[in-house]
Amino acid sequence: MTENDNTGNAAPGQGGSSGPSGPGTPGPQSGGASPPPYVPPTPQGAPDGPPAGGRGQIRRQEPGQTKPRPPTLAEQRARAAAIEQQREQQLAVEAEEARRKKLRKRLLIGGGVAVGVAGVVAIWYAASSPDDVVAQCTQDDVVVEDQYCDESYARSHGGYVSGGFIYIGGSSYRYNYGAPSTPVGQKISGGTYTMPKGANISTKSGTVVQRGGFGVSGGSKSGGS
Repeated sequence: MTENDNTGNAAPGQGGSSGPSGPGTPGPQSGGASPPPYVPPTPQGAPDGPPAGGRGQIRRQEPGQTKPRPPTLAEQRARAAAIEQQREQQLAVEAEEARRKKLRKRLLIGGGVAVGVAGVVAIWYAASSPDDVVAQCTQDDVVVEDQYCDESYARSHGGYVSGGFIYIGGSSYRYNYGAPSTPVGQKISGGTYTMPKGANISTKSGTVVQRGGFGVSGGSKSGGS
């Protein structure tokens, strides 16, 4: 037997040429490689490995599949207490509103006579109070001095009154009632040439054309229709 044959047939317990071996180190079994280490089977449905970071795993909720956790007894009691408190508050608000409505009704009934009398007096006074109307003397719709519509002035200058017009020296004048204040020499706009009945009518210069009021009809003789 040669030297090479002795090298290839190593004694049991000694490592081969593939790597070092020492006392107590098991060598490869004759005829094949060493078997793999034992791994326990994984339970069905369990995760393949431990959760990341060593902490509890968060389950993912799937819409329509994940069932909500039923409320605990403490949660049910707290929810019932909140509902009862809300109902009591609503009843208190409704009771306060009913009390206010009842109080307002009593006040209206108690003061109805006085309020009714005062309202009738106020309506009667408003209806009987005459309107204040401003008259402006015009000639062909152009504002002129107030004196030309005064009957006394017209007669003292040979004029006369006819058909609501005052004639002085071949010119005719008449009052416009209720139009906006217009400067002398400007054309007037709005108003009416018919004297309002029952109204207090005066000119811008202070001349009283008619004194109105409840039961008063007619006016002064200072121009107008």
